[in-house]
Amino acid sequence: MEEKEKNAEAWDLVIQSRSSFFDLNLKDLWKYRDLIMLFVRRDFVATYKQTILGPLWHFIQPVFTTIMFLFVFGKIANIPTDGIPPVLFYMSGITLWNYFSSCLNGASNTFLSNAGIFGKVYFPRLVSPISIVISNIIRFGIQFLLLILVMLWYVIFKGLDLQLSWTWLLIIPLLIVMAGMGLGLGIIISSMTTKYRDMSVLIGFAVQLLIYATPVAYPLSFLAGKSYKWLVNINPLSPLMEAFRFALFHKGTFSAGSLIYSISFMLISFFVGLLMFNKVERTFMDTV
Repeated sequence: MEEKEKNAEAWDLVIQSRSSFFDLNLKDLWKYRDLIMLFVRRDFVATYKQTILGPLWHFIQPVFTTIMFLFVFGKIANIPTDGIPPVLFYMSGITLWNYFSSCLNGASNTFLSNAGIFGKVYFPRLVSPISIVISNIIRFGIQFLLLILVMLWYVIFKGLDLQLSWTWLLIIPLLIVMAGMGLGLGIIISSMTTKYRDMSVLIGFAVQLLIYATPVAYPLSFLAGKSYKWLVNINPLSPLMEAFRFALFHKGTFSAGSLIYSISFMLISFFVGLLMFNKVERTFMDTV
C-alpha cells in the first residue's frame, strides 16, 4: 500500500500558483528550448505562407524605405550623413530599426495573439515573446546581408574605403541590447494591453513617431545647436544607432558613456517587464 502511494506521488511536473512576486522560474525556459525553436519556425513560416514573394519582402521593404529617405531627407531636407554614402547611411539605420520595431510590436501582442493556446496548455509564457525576438534575428540577418552586398558594391564600383576591423564585433552586443530593450518594453506593453486594449492601438502610433526621435534618417551631429536635441539624447536607442554605424563605417558620434545609459535602460525595462509579466500571467485569462 505504501509503495503504491509513493508511485502515485512521483510526478514529473507539478503546476501550482506562484506565491512570490519575484518567482519568475526562468530556468523553465531552458527546459522548453525545443518549444522556443518550434515557435521561431512557426513565426517565420506563418508570416510568409500563401505569399508570392515570401522572404523577398525582407529585401523589398528596406530598399523602398531607403529610396524614400533618399528623396525626403537627402534631396529635399538636404541633411548630411557624416561622410557616409547616403544609401549606406539610411539602409544601416533602417536595418537596425526594423529589428527593434519588430521585436517591440511582436512582444507587445503576446497575450492577445496567444490567448487561445495559453488557455489550453501549460508552458512558460515567456517562450512566446522570446521566440519572437529570435525569429526577428533571422529577418535582421537577411536585411543585414543586403546591407553587406550594397557595401561591397560601393567598395568595388565606387572606391569606398571600407575595411573589416574589431569594431564589427560590437554588432553582436548591440543586437543583444536592442533585443533586450524590445523584449522588455514589449512585455511591459503586453501586460498592460490585457486590461487596457487602447495600448495596442497606441503602440503602433508611438513606434511611427519614435523613428523620428531616433537618428535613423539623420546623424546626431546634425542636431548640434538644435533646441530639441535633448529629446533625441534621452532616447536610449540613439546611442545604439550611432554605435552601429560606427562599428560599420568608423564614423559618427560614439561614446562608451552613452552605451552604458542604453544598457542600463535595457536592464531596468527588462526586469520591470519580467515582474509585470509574471503578475499578469496569473490572471490574464480572466481579462483577455
